[in-house]
Amino acid sequence: MTKHGWFWGAAATGLLLDQLSKFWVVHHFGLGESWPLWPGVFHLTYVLNTGAAFSLFVEGTAWLRWLSVAVSVGLMTLAVAGSRLAVREQWGYGLILAGAMGNGIDRFRLGAVIDFIDVRWLGFPIFNWADVWINLGLVCLFWHYLRPKHSQDS
Repeated sequence: MTKHGWFWGAAATGLLLDQLSKFWVVHHFGLGESWPLWPGVFHLTYVLNTGAAFSLFVEGTAWLRWLSVAVSVGLMTLAVAGSRLAVREQWGYGLILAGAMGNGIDRFRLGAVIDFIDVRWLGFPIFNWADVWINLGLVCLFWHYLRPKHSQDS
């Protein structure tokens, strides 16, 4: 585990923040309730998403829970058995693991994902921290793999 400390740190911290935020929302909001933090711009709105990202594939999504397990197992296997990863790769894969596990836990526990970050001024679908971690993880990986080869060691 010490080989990929940033991977495990990003995964554990991201998962903890995701699950704590969802716990807080469930215990302070009624389903469908919205709190405007900046009216018309940014709200916290508790919804359950039975679909995939951005509420796609709402029907027949049981396969999504197994996809989150497969991604999680694959990433943990990469960290344990794979070769040494650069720091940006560790952050990227660790954040993706946090997101996959965070939403996977919801899918197994509830059959849906708890979403609450509501950026209204963009007209964007409501999302959660797990979704943010997955996207930040992808940014880290793109940043790593799109850089010139000689600078990919960090």
